Amino acid sequence: MRRLFGSVRARAALGATAVVAVALVAAGLAVLLVLRANLIDQADLQAEVGAQNVASQVALGRPYGDVEWPDDRPAQVVDEDRRVVAVSDDLEAIDGAGSSEVRVRGAREGGDGDPEPGEVSDDEPRMSSGSATVDGERADYRFAAVEVRTARGQDVTVYAGAPLAAEQDAVGTVREAMLIGLPALLAVVGGVTWLVTRRALRPVEGIRREMAAITASEDLSRRVPEPDAHDEVARLAVTTNETLAALETSVERQRRFVADASHELRSPIASLRTQLEVGAAHPELLDVEGAVRDTVRLQALAADLLLLARLDAGERPGQGRVDLGALVREEVSQRTDRLPVTVAEGSGPCEVAGSRGQLARVLGNLLDNAQRHARGRVEVSVRRERGAVVLGVSDDGAGVPAGESERIFERFVRLDDARSRDDGGAGLGLAIARDVARRHGGTLSVGRGRLGGALFELRLPVAAGEAGS
Repeated sequence: MRRLFGSVRARAALGATAVVAVALVAAGLAVLLVLRANLIDQADLQAEVGAQNVASQVALGRPYGDVEWPDDRPAQVVDEDRRVVAVSDDLEAIDGAGSSEVRVRGAREGGDGDPEPGEVSDDEPRMSSGSATVDGERADYRFAAVEVRTARGQDVTVYAGAPLAAEQDAVGTVREAMLIGLPALLAVVGGVTWLVTRRALRPVEGIRREMAAITASEDLSRRVPEPDAHDEVARLAVTTNETLAALETSVERQRRFVADASHELRSPIASLRTQLEVGAAHPELLDVEGAVRDTVRLQALAADLLLLARLDAGERPGQGRVDLGALVREEVSQRTDRLPVTVAEGSGPCEVAGSRGQLARVLGNLLDNAQRHARGRVEVSVRRERGAVVLGVSDDGAGVPAGESERIFERFVRLDDARSRDDGGAGLGLAIARDVARRHGGTLSVGRGRLGGALFELRLPVAAGEAGS
């Protein structure tokens, strides 16, 4: 059973059928009740008319033997002692009309007292259900009871009935029609819902099959089919393809990162191993300084790779407050570069929210890059501009070639292929700087500076509480 109703189609068909069944049953019962009430009201009216007609004749003093009784309908006259004094033609027995009712003299509901001799009571006729046998046939009737005082002052009650056969036949016919039509209608509703749901979910099944094939083949270049419709399924397919594209880009980037990292690590490790092997065989030839340089380079590369791995894993910066002006002065004072770094005068405290260590890493990478390409001058500036703090690092070098302003921020990218690896680094400094800037909600861009070379600008939002100061 659980497997049978495990699909969306089955549950949708079952739910729609159940809802329609409840609605139809409720509507059917309401129709039957309204129909029965209307037919009973008609029978009550017929019974009342018959009773009033007989009561009028009795009130006028017509002898009971001359009374014109309703055609083919039971009627009787009962005195105040519950004795039957007159009955209609062919009436053999009657139950439920007068036999169980007791009339109390002077206490009629809704009336203004007893009627005058020769008058019919103006009380509302009392209605009741019962049965009667007329000419050997027993049937159900609705009876109306009308009180009347004869011309001789005798109080009697006239009972006249109207048959309920029409009501019973009509209600029975409608009930049978509903019992026959309801299952057929529910079957149609369930079948149509099944087919419509199946057609609507067909694209979803296509998406599922393609996703299963992509998972099995591990080929993220494949895409799921996109329906021509503009509904939720089509949007699901578009979102799925966008997710696959993002995964493909991420996986491809990771593969390139692993390949480039392996290539970058191979060189210092191989160089260090060679030097150690030569030193082991010929101690007098051991290049200690070269081994130290390779070890330091290997250590820096490993630190860069670990930082990139943490950034890719979604590591968030802290929420401390960092004064970029003070950070620049402190970091520059601790550097011993081949070229001096000029710090432009700031415009007061420039606080941002983030990690001091990561922002110091960004500044160090930008200064290293500027030192590597400058001819003789490197300048650092910090300023506030439109709700942001802008850190600028410029040099008087050749600048960044046109069309390469975005490529330089890719990992393991070196624009100068002629320079040595030792001088050029691993090509991770600018990539790390941009990733850290984005993690801090800022941007890092490059342009042409006033010194003639490249100008790198780190733009970060002002820390909360400092925007209006």
